[in-house]
Amino acid sequence: MIQPSFATHEVFNQSPPFEDVDLFALDRPLVEAVKANGGAAAEPELSDFGKHWGSAAMAERGRLANENTPKLRTFDSKGNRRDQVEFHPAYHELMAHSAHAGVHNSTWSADGKPAGDAAEVIRAAKFYIAAQVETGHLCPITMTRAAVAALAMQPDLLARVMPVLSTRSYDPNFAPWWDKRGMTLGMGMTEKQGGTDVRANMTRAVRDGNAYRITGHKWFMSAPMCDAFLVLAQAEQGLTCFFMPRFAPDGSVNAIQFQRLKDKLGNRSNASSEVEFVGAYAERVGEEGKGIRTIIQMVQLTRQDCAIASSGLMRSGLAHALHHARHRSVFQKHLADQPLMQAVLSDMALHVEASVALVMRLCRAFDQTPHDATEAAYMRLLTPAIKYWTCKSAPAFLYEAMECLGGNGYVEDGILARHFRESPVNAIWEGSGNVMCLDVLRALAREPDAAMAVLQSLATETNGLPGAGDAAAFIGQSFRRVDGERVARLAVEKLALLAAAAALNGVSPGHAELFAATRLGANHAAMYGAVELESGEMRALLERALP
Repeated sequence: MIQPSFATHEVFNQSPPFEDVDLFALDRPLVEAVKANGGAAAEPELSDFGKHWGSAAMAERGRLANENTPKLRTFDSKGNRRDQVEFHPAYHELMAHSAHAGVHNSTWSADGKPAGDAAEVIRAAKFYIAAQVETGHLCPITMTRAAVAALAMQPDLLARVMPVLSTRSYDPNFAPWWDKRGMTLGMGMTEKQGGTDVRANMTRAVRDGNAYRITGHKWFMSAPMCDAFLVLAQAEQGLTCFFMPRFAPDGSVNAIQFQRLKDKLGNRSNASSEVEFVGAYAERVGEEGKGIRTIIQMVQLTRQDCAIASSGLMRSGLAHALHHARHRSVFQKHLADQPLMQAVLSDMALHVEASVALVMRLCRAFDQTPHDATEAAYMRLLTPAIKYWTCKSAPAFLYEAMECLGGNGYVEDGILARHFRESPVNAIWEGSGNVMCLDVLRALAREPDAAMAVLQSLATETNGLPGAGDAAAFIGQSFRRVDGERVARLAVEKLALLAAAAALNGVSPGHAELFAATRLGANHAAMYGAVELESGEMRALLERALP
């Protein structure tokens, strides 16, 4: 039977799917930022990664993993308590592809030492690209990579774990970690009565031979199908960090009982749980009473990934908006040729250029921290400031990207609605905005001379850029104020902007001058596109963003 044809069903004036592209090579700001921070030798590897993650197949996996959300299976068919979380196969495929590329462990050697060279920068480029396709599965990827820094405080435990954790295999089987081809690690700190204030935690740890038994609860514990978790609990000497595996040493399922999975705004592909520990087996990591000092080694790295992921989300929003604008015609011209749309897109492109330059500069500091005290000071002072600025920028940026597509950006058929829902979590997880500002103030209080040396270095690197001198002076004055906490948000934002201008100046000096002129030399308007750039400057920004 011949189906009738309706003229109104002909699809035209729409952009083709933005897929089957090289997400690395098409991103000139990323390519140049990686090169400027020591990762040039990895360009072929990163291009292969960019092509793979830019494929239609990976985009489809991202869609499926988010539309088919995890389900908690508390008991098996015979009534045995199992506390398993069931995921769609697409989620497992995403995890396997990230693990195969070493996104979960490539910054460490096989024995858990920093890999050196530009390992952080190269791995960050992969994380930034993967975040553009599907961000939820990166939660356990992040925690697994970061946990090694905390486990280093307990060398005997690290030596047992690394032979499994250092493989590039993903093994989703529900089995003891020591019997698996690869493993993932999660963390649990937050309780109902204390999220930011982890010292208020009431979970208790009682010594049981060489191990401990832990009783209590966690209000948020992400990625509950990880093979083990780093958790905080009150031991005899105070708050302590523990390694809690899903299976006890005798092979029995550990007493980790999931009460429910959280119904979240975004991050849908990733499970987050509320959990009770009922005398769960655990091993101590670090000294008793030094739990925060131990876990903060992990937290610094997870905060780094929050900033990278937010930058990746913004990059994806920009790429989809610009791709659409180049194909969509309005008033007899492509959107991308309309002066007002050019103003919006180029201002957004400038923001992304600065963001990627900044996070790659931060990753260079992480690479060099083990042997360079100046870079270590940069890392400690700037990590919370960079997380603050990039993560809090992302929701508004992604809204603007959605608006560039109009109604097509708002519906769930495309990726931007998912990106928008995903974007707030990075600002909230691992310390909200106020906590990041307080951590900058703590870094200043602990090592004021080193922090001021970092600020002086940023002033030198931005010398001659519009507004940079005044910004550096304001930051210094604010941090010396007795009531500095009152103006901490403004000072920390200016610190991040100054650091972004410095980082971009090392990648693209001309665009660093534009960034400084519109962000430091003048107060940037609340809306993108409300700045005046020359036509040639706009064309150059957009061509770099997406050739």
